[in-house]
Amino acid sequence: MLKYTTLIAALFAMSVINGCSPKNETPAPDKPNILWIYLEDMNPRFGCYGDKTVPTPNMDKLARDGVLFEKSYVPTPVCGPTRSALITGKMPTTIGVHNFESQVELPGYLEGNTLPEIFQKNGYQTFNRGKTHYMFAFDYDNLFTRLPFRGSFAGMDASPDDYAPWRGLPDKGKPFFGQIQLRGDKYRTGDMMLSALVPPESVAEKIPPIYPKNEAVMRAIAHRYNCVAMTDLEVGIIMELLKDDGLLDNTIVFLFSDHGEDMPRSKQWCHENGLRVPFIIRAPKNLARAKSNSRREDLVCLLDASATSLAFANIGIPSWYDSKDLFDKNFKREFVISNKDRMGYNIDRVRALTTDDGYRYIRNYMLDRPYTQLSFFSEGAVMRNMKELFAKGELSDAQARFFSNYRPAEELYNLKDDPYEINNLTHHPDYQAKLLELRGMLEDWVKETDDQGQYPESEESLRKVYEQKKDEVMKQYGKPFEEMVTIPEYDFLRK
Repeated sequence: MLKYTTLIAALFAMSVINGCSPKNETPAPDKPNILWIYLEDMNPRFGCYGDKTVPTPNMDKLARDGVLFEKSYVPTPVCGPTRSALITGKMPTTIGVHNFESQVELPGYLEGNTLPEIFQKNGYQTFNRGKTHYMFAFDYDNLFTRLPFRGSFAGMDASPDDYAPWRGLPDKGKPFFGQIQLRGDKYRTGDMMLSALVPPESVAEKIPPIYPKNEAVMRAIAHRYNCVAMTDLEVGIIMELLKDDGLLDNTIVFLFSDHGEDMPRSKQWCHENGLRVPFIIRAPKNLARAKSNSRREDLVCLLDASATSLAFANIGIPSWYDSKDLFDKNFKREFVISNKDRMGYNIDRVRALTTDDGYRYIRNYMLDRPYTQLSFFSEGAVMRNMKELFAKGELSDAQARFFSNYRPAEELYNLKDDPYEINNLTHHPDYQAKLLELRGMLEDWVKETDDQGQYPESEESLRKVYEQKKDEVMKQYGKPFEEMVTIPEYDFLRK
């Protein structure tokens, strides 16, 4: 069992010096502080979501004091496009930030109108402690008040004030819109205090049928739970520091993840584990626009955090926003669209449509590409293990299908009956009407939004990808990019 009390003592010992910090003046009631606690690569393995494997008292309290969203889905199952969507209020496919690791120019109407800049125009200071990773060109100083930068995530290896970046803002009387980036799933076994892992064998019964029940998978799942416990402690520190600084009663706290955890069929995949994320909003009673200790079972898009933040601050929501105010009396989403396009150097095009009645329709546009292309990340132990088992013919049908060279043009799943998306219903006679309905909804959406993924990426852009990745491919695979990456869009580099 995880040595939770040991971790609590070690982490909270870091925050004892906060008593020396001056109290912040409380902003005017109509301008509350807005704080996003941004988790990296996490699924909702929390107690408040019904998973009691590790204690998560701080996130559970956040849910009791606020609103928990049961069905929150990201625009993209990878960080850059999702982060770009939330900071602009627009779907990544609409403004051309759908390809991972790109630097495009934003449409003119977004010039000076990213979310932090809108807050600045309305009397707010802004900060981002850690990772940005936006897929568009930007000037950091235009978006955020400059604070000391100490890596991609707030963390125990730096200063306790990493968990309270508002202390570095120049005007204590002004409200803030800020983000604190936490490692989430990015803790590694050698990191601080991760020797107290959840025993791998203790999570054996929690392994879904899409993975083999072996040591590699058990260790990976146990590690994810350990990361959840560490993250919960960090959330506790942040909330304690807000309280110590006299800000808790005038700060709206958003807690969410950028996408699902780093496992096969999760991160980078338009399936449930890649798309569904934790999402909690805590609003003090004097600021609440919704009842505390409530759960929302309606369908929401994580993109809606942007408009909801503006609404809490009594700032008008731009007419061009795709983001919606979650607490507007007319709020409703019949479906959420998620996209997968170029991931590093791997070129693909997938669209997933998740409906409010519990279905997911997936359209795979590039059938010459297998589900699992050459990894542009260092492959984890589970991916390596499953590839080896696939080569030996030792995976079940449900596990093996995602390592074969075949994938269908369409997939349809009933998430209520089939949460792991094993049974594709596209040819089932009872679901033909639903298939036609969802196919039409997606086709209409592509046209209405002018989905940029339908247009080929320019050779100039792909050449930049090549220049960025050629050394990485050589280092990872010991062969040149032109030999390892056989995707036909790069053929112009081989001529």
